[in-house]
Amino acid sequence: MDSRKVWQAVLGELELSVSRAAFKTWFKQTALLDDANGRLVVAVPNIFTKNRLEKTYGEKIKDILKRVNSPVESIEYKITNPPTNSKKSTKAKTAAPTSSHKDQLLAPATASPTVTSTSSRNLGSSRLNQKYTFENFVIGPSNELAYAASLAVAKHPGTKYNPLFLYGGVGLGKTHLMQAIGNRILAEDSNKRVAYVTSEDFTREFLDGIQNKTIKSFTDRYRSLDVLIVDDIQFLGKKERTQEEFFHTFNALYQANKQVILSSDQPPSTIPNLEARLRSRFESGMVADVQKPDLETREAIIERKAAVLGAELTMDVVEYLAKNCHQNIRELEGTLTSILAQCELKNQAPTIEFVAGLLGSVSPKRARSITPKFIIDQTAAYYDLMSSDILGTRRDREIVVPRQIAMFLMRTELGLSYPKIAKQVGGRDHSTAVHSVTKIEKAIESDHAIRSEVNLLRERLSA
Repeated sequence: MDSRKVWQAVLGELELSVSRAAFKTWFKQTALLDDANGRLVVAVPNIFTKNRLEKTYGEKIKDILKRVNSPVESIEYKITNPPTNSKKSTKAKTAAPTSSHKDQLLAPATASPTVTSTSSRNLGSSRLNQKYTFENFVIGPSNELAYAASLAVAKHPGTKYNPLFLYGGVGLGKTHLMQAIGNRILAEDSNKRVAYVTSEDFTREFLDGIQNKTIKSFTDRYRSLDVLIVDDIQFLGKKERTQEEFFHTFNALYQANKQVILSSDQPPSTIPNLEARLRSRFESGMVADVQKPDLETREAIIERKAAVLGAELTMDVVEYLAKNCHQNIRELEGTLTSILAQCELKNQAPTIEFVAGLLGSVSPKRARSITPKFIIDQTAAYYDLMSSDILGTRRDREIVVPRQIAMFLMRTELGLSYPKIAKQVGGRDHSTAVHSVTKIEKAIESDHAIRSEVNLLRERLSA
């Protein structure tokens, strides 16, 4: 068999035997460089892919080669630059950081660094952060739909998925994807007018325009954009005048085939106090959720972040961190940055013993003790209800669904028996608890709104 076909056969076997996240992260950018005298040379894009293939998948790859009748004595993984399709793709790469290694380690992980202008006048005024690119976004099952939609929008702004609405909990990568779209569009055409703002920025500028009688300048600036990116759009709720202005801005851009990209902590259908006409427009394009990353995706994120910071972690350390930091990506990166800073300050290698000893002092505080009452109170507050509504007998849909979700959370988060759940929720029959839990389990599989609401409530419970 031709050597290149051999490697394709190996990749085909691996795609069937490892998770989709693992395949995309570790194997998709590999290629065969040489195959001679029982020695295989495989191109890999970076040091942490090299380490992972050597330490975790080396024997598995050799076994597959034997099965396809191409056994080898050794495999060498050689780091090479990934191929580029055009000159344009080179422009899209982020600039190398200029700060020192120690400065990088000690920088707060969640800080929003000031965007510095490049040769493009638009990039500096767009408020985009150049560190957010598609190239450094780690793809996994939790975000692959949002990633694919974002990439499609970057390639075809204004015509593919307009508007694009991303939703999910805090620190999961929504802002990264949104700004990656803006950065890619500007890399392709520096004359595009792209703006990234939060909904609070938009509101403040709108009110300033009214107060200073410069509202025409405000509307002209926003309605002349090619791409408008608005983060945390849920905060427009209850702001009637701002919603009115955003409605007209949205319409002007949409009618001109200009791209609108929005994000929220929940889908449009559940944003409280949002006008129906805005809700309808937000739902008219592509709505994609971003969920918590699974274990293998978290491991990939840790290794990539460590490589950026110039550190090399053993696999046991990577796995330990991934298993103990699972709330969101921001927590994961913040914990890793703090640990590496401690390692540098104490001139200590990041061994599993040292990291395990540090984790309790540098990781975010663990979740509070969760009780059935706490679940009921948090669920009621999320849906703008009273706890007595959850415990009562009313059968209105706006109460029944939250009541069912509260019972589902008692079952999944606390492991309560059905009779105990029924007792906690107004002394109902245990069959009611069984029905409620089953119904929400099925809804989570098919209804993205319910799935998002349950995930957000879980985050509230562990905050």
